[in-house]
Amino acid sequence: MSTVDKMISDMVVSRPRQYSSAIAPDASLRVPEASRPSNGGATVGFRSAKYTPMDWHSNNYAILQQAETDATAAERIQRLSKSLCKKSEADAQSRQSEGTRHLGGRLQEIHLLKSELQGHIEKLLAETDLLLLLKTRLEKALDATEIPYGIATDNLTCRERRLGPELVKDAVEDELLKEIDLIRNIQALLKRTIDQVVCQIQINREAKMTLELDWSDKWHAYNLDDQCGRYNNMSRNTQHHPSSATMQDQVSEPNSWLQFSQENLSRAAQEEHTTMNLRVLVERLLRDTTEDLRSQCAAVDQAFSQRCSELAEAKTLLELQLAQILDQIGAQERNIVALQQAILDKDAPQRVAQSRLYQRSHRPNMELCRDDPQLSLVEEVWQLDAMLSSLQQQLAEARGSLAHLEESRTALEKAIACKTHSLLVDKDKCMPHRRRYPTVVALAGY
Repeated sequence: MSTVDKMISDMVVSRPRQYSSAIAPDASLRVPEASRPSNGGATVGFRSAKYTPMDWHSNNYAILQQAETDATAAERIQRLSKSLCKKSEADAQSRQSEGTRHLGGRLQEIHLLKSELQGHIEKLLAETDLLLLLKTRLEKALDATEIPYGIATDNLTCRERRLGPELVKDAVEDELLKEIDLIRNIQALLKRTIDQVVCQIQINREAKMTLELDWSDKWHAYNLDDQCGRYNNMSRNTQHHPSSATMQDQVSEPNSWLQFSQENLSRAAQEEHTTMNLRVLVERLLRDTTEDLRSQCAAVDQAFSQRCSELAEAKTLLELQLAQILDQIGAQERNIVALQQAILDKDAPQRVAQSRLYQRSHRPNMELCRDDPQLSLVEEVWQLDAMLSSLQQQLAEARGSLAHLEESRTALEKAIACKTHSLLVDKDKCMPHRRRYPTVVALAGY
């Protein structure tokens, strides 16, 4: 490299890079007034300029070189800027599309869970309404059991007024006691079932409230995400939120978010299953209790009918026997009258025979002979006495028989009166009262 080129290179490197579009001549390059060419001799011995032509060419070269370098750098920056703008635009659009796609997927997830929550809410509501209807039926069935309980106790009270030997612990009383025990057990079972139904209704309402709260949160989240998904670059209701990218405290994870709703749905499904089983149990309980009560009612009615038949048959037999006893009493009374008349009829022959013997006992001396008349009269008197004795004994027996017949008549009449009273109690009081027994529909709680 020559000395001149080295000087030019040093000048180009050492000069500052400050230029404008219209390069103004440096003040140092201005020709001083004293250096300007003149025609006078005053300029003789002085230089005509500050720089040499070489400097001038070097300066122009440097300026051109710097301009070319700056233009090249500017073109490179422009290319990079254009590429960066396109890339940033594409990235922004891609990110926005991806965010919109994620929001759409999230909306689908929320919608699916929200629909499932809504379905279980409706199921719980329907099951709870059915339980409320069953609770009403149970309460009506419990109230309906008071009627048969009152009927059974009234029957027992009425039958306590039976007379004498009719106050017997028969099959009717056994069936009535069974009916009372059955009604008490059914009432206790219905009360426990009502408590269980009320508890299940409360649990269903709590589960439904939990689902409704979860559904409400998802409804708000769905609306917010739907609004976010509708945002675009032309939306006018968007604004800057510099701190929105900061993660909030106490936020849930997708797994915990899904697990929370699944646990709520699982609990709701479990309560729905429990409610269905309880409804089936209550329906079976009402059906079984109704059948048991009606079966026991039929058993009591059958016992009453059989007892009334037995009483009527016994009463008929007693009445027939009483009729026979009355006939016997009449015959015995007539027999007594006949015996008394026979005894009276023997009085005259006895007086005649005794008078004959008495008169003949006054015969004098040898005339007082045991002759045939005497023997005949004695025999007659003995026979009359024997006849009277037999008649008296027969009369006593007849009178004793009549007394026994009277006692039998009294006993039969009392027995008939007792049977009549028992029939009145069982057939005319108890059995008509049992017609008020609730129907199957009433006992089932309808």
